[in-house]
Amino acid sequence: MTTGVRRRMGVDERRQQLIGVALELFSSRSPDEVSIDEIAAAAGISRPLVYHYFPGKQSLYEAALRRAADELAERFVEPHEGPLGTRLLRVMGRFFDFVEDHGPGFSALMRGGPAAGSSTTNAMIDGVRQAAYEQILAHLNVEAPSARLELVVRTWVSLAEATALLWLDGKRVPRAELELQLVHDFAALAAVSAAYDQELATIVLRVIEQEPPDGPFGELLVRLGMLTAGAPAVPPQRQP
Repeated sequence: MTTGVRRRMGVDERRQQLIGVALELFSSRSPDEVSIDEIAAAAGISRPLVYHYFPGKQSLYEAALRRAADELAERFVEPHEGPLGTRLLRVMGRFFDFVEDHGPGFSALMRGGPAAGSSTTNAMIDGVRQAAYEQILAHLNVEAPSARLELVVRTWVSLAEATALLWLDGKRVPRAELELQLVHDFAALAAVSAAYDQELATIVLRVIEQEPPDGPFGELLVRLGMLTAGAPAVPPQRQP
């Protein structure tokens, strides 16, 4: 974070600096607790100069949210190579990296903060969810999803969001376990819906055929097998 350093910047450069400073502050504390004076001090400029670039705290907050939303959407971008379960696990790792690094800011983005309920904020949140949805469909190699597949993917994206918010409240479940569980949740949602939809069943069977026994989806089958056998679902040791 820039502190106490004054130098002449162009308009765009100064705006980007202020957005970066604000995002860093909003990531460590609730946006409601961050003042314009703090943002100005962290940027090494005067309070009136902040208002020269942004008409108020809410406009600066929304600009910081836009950057955070763009970065969060990028966490779902993954090369279409290798088994789907492994890809999703990497996506969840990057997703939780963001959640952990921007806890209060992530909560503010998803639960609402100074701009709660505004059309701008709602559009940002919807944009992140839509980007995640489209990325998952691309991994499934599906351009025109059936109604049930759309329901599965959108439900899973919402589940990941809700899980992350709950995890931030005390972090009572190990993060790595939640990342793996969310990958298993996707498989479970898809498998249940596949029992009602032949198109989805075809997709699920294709995905399973490409999964190695020691991958995330294979591990789910081991856990379920242990459960049906009446044994504790002790997780197998995963390779780092």
